[in-house]
Amino acid sequence: MTGRVAIVTGGAGALGLAVTRRFLESGAVVAIPYVVPAEAEALRRATAPDQAARLASEHVDVMDEAALGGFVERVRARHGRIDALVNLVGGFAGGDLASTSLAEWRRLVDLNLTSVVVACRAVLPEMTRARYGRIVNVASRAVLAPSGGFIAYTVGKAAVMTLTQALAQEVRAHGITVNAVAPSTMDTPGNRAAMPDADRSTWVSTDAVAAAIAFLASEEAGGVSGAVVPV
Repeated sequence: MTGRVAIVTGGAGALGLAVTRRFLESGAVVAIPYVVPAEAEALRRATAPDQAARLASEHVDVMDEAALGGFVERVRARHGRIDALVNLVGGFAGGDLASTSLAEWRRLVDLNLTSVVVACRAVLPEMTRARYGRIVNVASRAVLAPSGGFIAYTVGKAAVMTLTQALAQEVRAHGITVNAVAPSTMDTPGNRAAMPDADRSTWVSTDAVAAAIAFLASEEAGGVSGAVVPV
């Protein structure tokens, strides 16, 4: 990805660290909108000195269409292009339909779905103009065969899969691909804290998910679009 410019929402989170590191090692310029300053600082500290010049981060709420649009335009103005968008922003909470308040429903659907919609809308004009683009979203393997108990999360991530497939058809004539990865439970500090007694031997590493995302964001993946790849 040498010379390519990628925007990674959620790029300072647990999976984001792995994706950002992978992209920087591949030679890409990576721009990250963040909302948690401590995560952004940790990312900067973890970035190798010879890669730091290709990493940019800015405090931007991805749910704010105007703010994110301004961020995307600043990235484009500085680097002259936007080649890839990776949507990592999301959230999880349990709860069946009867116990999930409407406010919590909206919060989870916004985190997992609306954040993707806002980011895609922001980058599509530049990608369409350039007739090149790679968009990679994150769904969940848990929603490939949905079960109960975390219904707002399930519906949000299932909608991400449908959005991925529909948008891939809308933009295919413009040289833009849209794909998603569907990880099973990832081995992250948050999941370890939430499930201290779980068998982590079946969990997937963030590096494995990042590898799949990196392929889908590469030039070589130009023949793949509308796919949902389980990891």
